[in-house]
Amino acid sequence: MSRPLLQQTCFHHAAREAAARCPGCRRFFCRECVTEHDQRLLCAACLGRLSSGGGGAGRGALPTILRGANALVGLCLTIAFFYLMGRILLSLPASYHEGTLWRNSWEKVASP
Repeated sequence: MSRPLLQQTCFHHAAREAAARCPGCRRFFCRECVTEHDQRLLCAACLGRLSSGGGGAGRGALPTILRGANALVGLCLTIAFFYLMGRILLSLPASYHEGTLWRNSWEKVASP
């Protein structure tokens, strides 16, 4: 069983008590050895890996592939929508496009 935080010492400074545990490497560090980044306390090594792009959460091939797939699906849906709208407009009778369809209806209503 591991010791509680009060009994832990800094990984770099054995004489100092630990103030935090780095979530990246799971080691204990004193106040001078950790830095806050994105609401987390990280050691210098993990912060360096994170800033160089070598291990951040959500930075892999899968999110990039999903983002591309979402864009492709959105483009296909847009094309399908406008294609179907065009087909619907083409299926309307010619009298609707010329305005004679409405004129005939109004003539029936207007003449008693």
